[in-house]
Amino acid sequence: MARTASAVPRAPRLLQVALLMLLLVAASRCAAGAPVVSELRCQCLQTVQGIHLKNIQSVKVMSPGPHCAQTEVIATLKNGQEACLNPEAPLVKKIIHKMLNNGNSS
Repeated sequence: MARTASAVPRAPRLLQVALLMLLLVAASRCAAGAPVVSELRCQCLQTVQGIHLKNIQSVKVMSPGPHCAQTEVIATLKNGQEACLNPEAPLVKKIIHKMLNNGNSS
């Protein structure tokens, strides 16, 4: 019977360790700054200035909706990082216009 009593505290301890690991993994994903598409919130909390055109691999424009009240422009750079651009900046407007024209011509 002593064996059964010692096994009971291990199960909650194991559960606590598993939950702690799950929280650490979730926290590390958020800390890395990777956008989480499944969340209903704005992905761009800040925008960056001064990204050179030749460093941009692709651009994704997200229209306002229930997830976010503002237009978001997310550039994927050639090194794999993502950067939020200011949709009101003249250079960003030029990039979007160029993307739309290239999309219509093909």
